[in-house]
Amino acid sequence: MTTTPRVRAPELRGRGWLNTAGPLTLRELRGRFVLLDFWTFCCINCLHVLDELRPVEEEFADELVVIGAHSPKFVHEADPDALRAAVERYSVHHPVLDDPELITWQAYAARAWPTLVLIDPEGYVVAHYAGEGHAHAIRALLRELVQEHRSRGTLQPGDSPYLPPEPEGTDLRFPAKAVALPDGDFLVADAGHDAVVRLSATMEVTARFDGFREPNGLCLLPSEVAEEVGYDVVAADTVAHRLVGLTLADGSTRALAGDGRQWMQGDGTDRLSSPWDVAWWQDRVWIAMAGIHQLWTFDPLTGSVEVAAGTTNEGLLDGPLEEAWFAQTSGLAADGDTLWLADSETSSLRRIRNGAVETMVGEGLFDFGFVDGERATARLQHPLGVSVLPDGTLGIADTYNGAVRRFDPATGLLSTIASGLAEPSGLVLAGEAAYVVESAAHVLAPLDLSSSAADSGMETRTQRPVTEVGATVLLETPFSPPPGQKVDDRFGPSAQLVVTATPPSLIRSGEGRSTELTRTLELDPAVGNGVLHVAARAASCDIDGGEGAACRMHQQDWGVPIRIIPDGAASLVLPLAGPTT
Repeated sequence: MTTTPRVRAPELRGRGWLNTAGPLTLRELRGRFVLLDFWTFCCINCLHVLDELRPVEEEFADELVVIGAHSPKFVHEADPDALRAAVERYSVHHPVLDDPELITWQAYAARAWPTLVLIDPEGYVVAHYAGEGHAHAIRALLRELVQEHRSRGTLQPGDSPYLPPEPEGTDLRFPAKAVALPDGDFLVADAGHDAVVRLSATMEVTARFDGFREPNGLCLLPSEVAEEVGYDVVAADTVAHRLVGLTLADGSTRALAGDGRQWMQGDGTDRLSSPWDVAWWQDRVWIAMAGIHQLWTFDPLTGSVEVAAGTTNEGLLDGPLEEAWFAQTSGLAADGDTLWLADSETSSLRRIRNGAVETMVGEGLFDFGFVDGERATARLQHPLGVSVLPDGTLGIADTYNGAVRRFDPATGLLSTIASGLAEPSGLVLAGEAAYVVESAAHVLAPLDLSSSAADSGMETRTQRPVTEVGATVLLETPFSPPPGQKVDDRFGPSAQLVVTATPPSLIRSGEGRSTELTRTLELDPAVGNGVLHVAARAASCDIDGGEGAACRMHQQDWGVPIRIIPDGAASLVLPLAGPTT
């Protein structure tokens, strides 16, 4: 661990506050620990961290104040109403700073979603973490520091500044996806109510199936398969990290895959990570494993779960299934020999055919917009759903544009069917009729497929600050084990660093994979600018060791926009985890 001078935590600045009575300042929170969680509500890793932190918040309720600093990636996320809805949707039970201009983000030199910064009772930054999986490290550090500050008299426990919003009562709450049933009814994943709901053709609730945790995708099995396995529907029970089988006749459920714990590096297929959608294709259920940027399959007849595509690296990379990169795939639709994908974080429409992945619309992690036209220039903004329409075109729930779009595979053209919708997240066909799940309006609404609307012409990139660097850059991803743990090198190198770039020509040398967390990169000034994709991980285990010792994997992916200039920085530090002093 590198020792550095103590750094006073910058004050919190932004547009406003949610979940509290008024603006909060670090000065008034002196005497307590403050944990800043830099998040954005599109980011699955950020949603994981919200759940990871709940037991930490409970254990240190008197000594710790958690503050979510919302730093948006997409234009839609900067809308205060959209943020307010997201805070309710994801059960954020602490104050949230609304920072659409990334003022506080820049003050704390955050470079990734999520980033966690721990501030001590005297107002100094004491630890910095990037990514998810750090709750145990934060808990261990707090246990040490609470005792230290209590003995010094600098700890002054107090009440939480959190004030919950007034709940609204609606039949559906943030519904995610829906499927049509043979009898004319609908089945809806009612994520906000932790349930799956049956609706009649007149949109009346006729049955509610509880026992889920923010379910999203639903897959109606072929009748002959359902008869053999004894259940009708496979549900992606997203926050519970599992697949659930639902029998419609009696409402019974059964766990099909996943043990309820989130998959982490090194785990097998007995654990899942935020399955978001499911679809029947090639005699199996295909799973959009959003939490780790892969596609998996589940065979209901054998119970077999397999990895089908993706490396767990996040990004937009086409090619053979085992080499492709995905980015939080959130929508699936099968059409003959093709599986269509809505890849939300790259704002893209992609397809799988003949064992390979191909992008039809989309440019990468930071490029998005609301533009119709040819596939090379068309743009989406964080789409969550895709469906095959009766004429063979694709309907896309273009969620953050509030629109339903149409893509024609024959012409390669993208157009707009409807706009002005409230976060559409799924489409469903029932005979000749079409419906859209308007998640933020809490309804399943009719959709006229013959209508049309205009795009906004918006084409933009994520408004993150660009890091100016020189042509030679020392990349460092420092890691310190949590208190009570040590670097786990019993079975060889415990760390891994993977570096790539968009465009690939940005890096002259230094790309690729290594077991060192430090790397010298030679960049090409002629390319000028682009995005560095950095993935780091490190393992640690209990110092005492022995049988039953707890071991942890710490990991994070960064996408860092850079610009090469003659007098740019000679180093780029991306802290993976650890105290700052």
